[in-house]
Amino acid sequence: MGVENTLGNNVIVTSLDKVVNWSRSRSMWPMTFGLACCAIEMMAAGAARFDLDRLGVLFRASPRQADLIIIAGTVTKKMLPVIKTVYEQMPEPRYVIAMGACACSGGIFDSYSVVQGIDEELPVDVYVPGCPPRPEGLIYGLNKLQEKIMKERNSFGAAIGIGERISPA
Repeated sequence: MGVENTLGNNVIVTSLDKVVNWSRSRSMWPMTFGLACCAIEMMAAGAARFDLDRLGVLFRASPRQADLIIIAGTVTKKMLPVIKTVYEQMPEPRYVIAMGACACSGGIFDSYSVVQGIDEELPVDVYVPGCPPRPEGLIYGLNKLQEKIMKERNSFGAAIGIGERISPA
């Protein structure tokens, strides 16, 4: 059984999941959500020197067009309902990157008004540590998120309502 004849130079055989995951991981559109000094590093990553556009990353201002939210900076309890509302407005599948020590763990602000890690409220996919992290750190985090997306299964089926998306462990 199998392919008896050669298929030629212009034929690629793969699964639908791999094609969907490849296209989804190579065209991430993050929500512009900068809260503190880490936002400046996020902007630097999108500027000419680091140029996230060449990686397929286009910052969006609308949650309905974004599939990734980068929480960059100090999250206060007063800002948390806004972040949750924006996150809920994003279409599935949606991803979260916690950028900076404040978003990851509250940073140096151990006070009543600062959330001690955004992972208490949102499911974080990738953590980018540092105070503030360099643009290279954000690019590394985006690469790790791409790897995670490539390992997902049933991406297309979940998008059309057949089954659930299976994320890697």
